[in-house]
Amino acid sequence: MKIPDGDGPSRTCIATRKALPVEALIRFVAGPDGVLVPDLRRKLPGRGVWVTAEAGAVAEAVRRKAFARALKGLVTLPDDLPGLVGGLLRRDALQALSMANKAGGVIAGAVKIEAAAGRGFVALLHAAEAAPGGVEKIERAVRSRQRDGLAIPAIRLFTCEELSLSLGREHVIHAALVTGAASGSALKKARAADHYWRGTADPTLPSGLPGQEGVGTCISTEDSDPDE
Repeated sequence: MKIPDGDGPSRTCIATRKALPVEALIRFVAGPDGVLVPDLRRKLPGRGVWVTAEAGAVAEAVRRKAFARALKGLVTLPDDLPGLVGGLLRRDALQALSMANKAGGVIAGAVKIEAAAGRGFVALLHAAEAAPGGVEKIERAVRSRQRDGLAIPAIRLFTCEELSLSLGREHVIHAALVTGAASGSALKKARAADHYWRGTADPTLPSGLPGQEGVGTCISTEDSDPDE
């Protein structure tokens, strides 16, 4: 995820001590019971502290006991705070995808995507289980019909099961986000969730996306995929 530019507000990460735009950080507050709460929407009351939006930075803040120092008092940390934050970002991205779908901003199914490839997509979504041949076929078809010639992001963040539940249909292997405000929001949140794990340099944390291994229940071969 590219660090946002601009003249917007910035905050200092308590783990790295670097000042970054708030869009590149996660805010945390202490709840009424003293338990640390990730504030993804940056709206919860109380004194907030900020950490770079990467699992490695959250883990470093935990190791340094930086939350208690920054909040100037005792605070209880949830078990596996990096994993908790990653799960919340993932859920937030799926909710945004569901909203984009309700707004008519999502096309699901390889055949429908290829047929609508000239409409203007902001991103392609491929299930984690998707076979490489099917992914390449769709991306080649879309590239050939893009009017502006710009590259289209391809997100392989979610499992087939997650995509299917979010979009309210069975066996979603491939989907596309059509240009629009709701789709832009879904893409932004999906990229944030993806970068949270992939952007970490901490060797003690997973390099991929925890929770995907063994989760998917959809068949990944094109011969058996009804969306193909």
